[in-house]
Amino acid sequence: MQILPIVLAAVAPGLSLLAYFYLKDRYETEPIHLVIRMFLFGVLLVYPTMVLQNALTQEFGEGTFITSFFLSGGVEEFLKWFVLYHLIFRHQAFDEPYDGIVYAVAVSLGYATLENIIYAFLHAGSFTALMIRALLPVSAHALFGVMMGYYLGKAKFVPHKMQKYLWFSLLLPIFWHGLFDYILLVFKSNWIWVMIPVMTFLWIRTIWRVDRANAHSPLRVAAADEKIKMS
Repeated sequence: MQILPIVLAAVAPGLSLLAYFYLKDRYETEPIHLVIRMFLFGVLLVYPTMVLQNALTQEFGEGTFITSFFLSGGVEEFLKWFVLYHLIFRHQAFDEPYDGIVYAVAVSLGYATLENIIYAFLHAGSFTALMIRALLPVSAHALFGVMMGYYLGKAKFVPHKMQKYLWFSLLLPIFWHGLFDYILLVFKSNWIWVMIPVMTFLWIRTIWRVDRANAHSPLRVAAADEKIKMS
C-alpha cells in the first residue's frame, strides 16, 4: 500500500474547498494561522466525537433516525459549534460577518479531512469510493459549515437578534446533516436521485449566503470610500 498517494487524495478535497471559501472573502482575508488552527481543532474533534457517539449508541441504540439526526448530525455539529462559539465568536479577528463562514468551514473541513483519511485507508483500493467521498460527505461538511458560520456572523453583528441566530447556527446544520445521513441510510440503492437535488439546493443557498455575508461586511463601506478617494 502506497501511503502518501492515499493521504494526498484524501486531504486534497478538504484543502481545496477551504481555499475556495477562504478566497471568497472580498474585503479582508483572515489570519492564515488562525484558519489553520481552527482546521486542526476540527481534526482533533474526530476522536472525542467517535468516543461520544459510541457511548451514546450503547445508551440509546442506533436506529435510522437516531443515528442520522442525533448520533451523527447532532453530536458532530454541536461539537463544531461549541468550538467556534468559545474560541472564535468573541475573537477580535472575527470583525465581519463572512469571517464566521471562514472559521466554521475550517473546523468542518478539518473534521471531514481526517474522516476522509480514515475512510481512504479502509477503502484504499477503490478510487470511485474516494471520489464519491470528495463530492458528497466532504463537500457536505463544508456546506454545513457555511450554514453555521453565516448565522454565527448574523448573531455577532445583529446583537438584538443574537439568541435567535445562535440557535439557527446550531439547529440548521444539525437538521441538514441529519437529513443527509438519513437519505444515505434509507435510500440504500437509489440515494443518488434524492441526493442530487438536495446537494444542488444546498450549493445554491451556500453561494447566496456567501454573497449576503460579504454584502453586509462593515469593511465594504471602507473599501468603497477608498475607491472614491483614488478615483
